[in-house]
Amino acid sequence: MPNSAPQPADLRPFMAGFPSGVSVVTTLDADASPRGMTCSSLASVALGPPTLVVCIRTASPTLDVLLAQGQFALNLLHERARATSDLFASGAPDRFERTEWRLPLGAGGPHLTADAHAIADCAVVKTVGFGDHTAVFAEVSRVTVRETAQPLLYGRRRYARWSDAAAVPQPAAAPSEGAARVRR
Repeated sequence: MPNSAPQPADLRPFMAGFPSGVSVVTTLDADASPRGMTCSSLASVALGPPTLVVCIRTASPTLDVLLAQGQFALNLLHERARATSDLFASGAPDRFERTEWRLPLGAGGPHLTADAHAIADCAVVKTVGFGDHTAVFAEVSRVTVRETAQPLLYGRRRYARWSDAAAVPQPAAAPSEGAARVRR
């Protein structure tokens, strides 16, 4: 008899249709060596206290270090930082040697100063494991924003530049409901 149990849905094509910004999560291990990975699964949770959630593959070595240290930096990449996104997604052991970074006093992790348009320093407040990922809830202690840089976007397994998307003219305003009625 064939197995009639339903197969779980493959969520990847669905989520590929949900474009988002691109970030790199960074932290330091116990020897003060930098660790990091590309992450596009994040969201704002609350403004008071300022809290974010990042979802990271539970088997990730970066997650292990991040949880042991209890803090990290979330670097939102600017539109010219595609190579950095690819580098940190690759797992290359020399990724911090191939990108510019600094560790300001009080930072949660390395700041990718040449590649980020915004950086949030975060302290872990809660984790929730679910399936093959761990949701890390973190309170934001400091935000650094470069107003002149534009976000890097990712969706449908492709990168896009915010400035290109923002250059598309806005649609014409829809007529008000009253103006749309035709009197007979």
